[in-house]
Formats: sequence, structure tokens, C-alpha cells
Amino acid sequence: MASEIIKKIADYLVAAEVEKREVVKVTKTIKPDLTVEEAYKAQELLVQKKLDEGHRIVGPKMGLTSRAKWDQMGVSEPIYGYVFDYMLIDNGGVLPFSDLIHPKAEAEIAFLIGEDIEGPGITGAQVLAKTEYVLPALEIIDSRYENFNFTHTDVIADNASTSRVVFGNTLRKPSEFELELVGATLSINGQIKELGAGAAVLGHPANAIAVLANMLARKGEKIKKGEIILSGAITSALLLRVGDFVSGKFDGLGEVTFSVGE
Repeated sequence: MASEIIKKIADYLVAAEVEKREVVKVTKTIKPDLTVEEAYKAQELLVQKKLDEGHRIVGPKMGLTSRAKWDQMGVSEPIYGYVFDYMLIDNGGVLPFSDLIHPKAEAEIAFLIGEDIEGPGITGAQVLAKTEYVLPALEIIDSRYENFNFTHTDVIADNASTSRVVFGNTLRKPSEFELELVGATLSINGQIKELGAGAAVLGHPANAIAVLANMLARKGEKIKKGEIILSGAITSALLLRVGDFVSGKFDGLGEVTFSVGE
């Protein structure tokens, strides 16, 4: 059973999302010595609250998937959170700005999983063998913390800043690509603002999914067939404003777009 302080953290972050207001990080207001294990317990409770409300998990998502981010945050592995059905926006659709706090967009490659993947010891090659399709995506992250100011454990508890996702319409077999070489551009209002390639994600996006499988194995969990998993950002995240038109173009995977409404 979750401790009272873990429940307090989960309630604090759920309320911030529902009320669309930024809050001071957990490690300043509630538990300065919050550990990784405790942060994931708070995340689990947050996730369960959403499941109890009738929401469905689309799949996990990976964060902190560049080694530069590891150095910045003082960590040695990525983090993960969960994407829910209410977070999905149609390709070409509208993101209501008023639903969020201070959203940012980043380009990612998503994996549609064809078979269960159970660690430990999973490799990127094994992930590719069990991936049915890859597809392009734009993730909209929206930390509940003031000015995106958080520590490693704060962001884990906050479901890894997960907020909204736009999936592209192009499904391709991973065997058709060298995913580490897939380039992507992220544009706002017709101007390219960021670009990158799949190799930005731990050398190859499948490596991030393998890390996820091995992290989940520590808790006796696994990646499940049918889940769509965001492998991590190819580009830096761009702050969004009302009226923006956002486009991600991916080599061989097409374009993903959305507009930012009121």
C-alpha cells in the first residue's frame, strides 16, 4: 500500500494537471529526498487514478533518451511514463492551448509492438524483431512544474511530463529502415526550428525500447503486444503558442501536423 506521502505527491500532481496550473516541484514542497523508487511509486498511483477514471493506456513513453540529458540531469538511464487515450490528437487536428499549461512539441519515432517483450537482457535487435510497425509522432510535453523546473525524481513522479501525442498515418516495417539514420525536421509556421536523426535516441530508437523492457522487468512487468511506444525525442522541444502550426517531417515516414487553438 502506498504511503501517505506518496499519495500526497500523486494527488498534488493530478490536481495540477486537472486544474491546468503549474506547481512548485515535489522535491521543494513535499519530499526533498524523493528517491527514484518512490517517484515511480507516485507515478504508479497517478496512473492508477487515471485507469480508475476509465482512461486507457495507449503505451509507455521514454524520456531523457540522450546522453547529454543524462549529464545535465546527473542520471545514468532514461525514464518512462504512460500515454493515455485522452491524450491523443488526430494528425492535422487542433491542440486546445487552454487544456494545458506551457506545452512544448518534439519529434519522435513510435513503435507499434507486435509481440510481448519481456526483460531482462532485451536488446535493440530483439525489439525490432517484435515490432510490427514504426510510425512518426509529435509529442506535446507539458510539465506540471513551474518553468519546467524539476529534478530527475520530480519528472518521474509527474508521469515524465506526458501530455498529448499526435501520431502520423504512415505505418512502415522497421526492416525497411535504418532507423538511426531517419532524419526529422520540426517546423513552426513554415520555418524549420529543429532537426535531428534517430541516432539521437541512445544511438538507435530501438535501444530505448529495449531499455524500457529491462526497466519494467525489475518490477515483474513487460511491454505488451499492441502498445504504441514513443521512443524518445529526436529533436529539442519547442515552446508552443496559440495560433502556431506545427509540422514534423520524417524521412520515409511522412509528415505529422497539428495547430494550436485557443
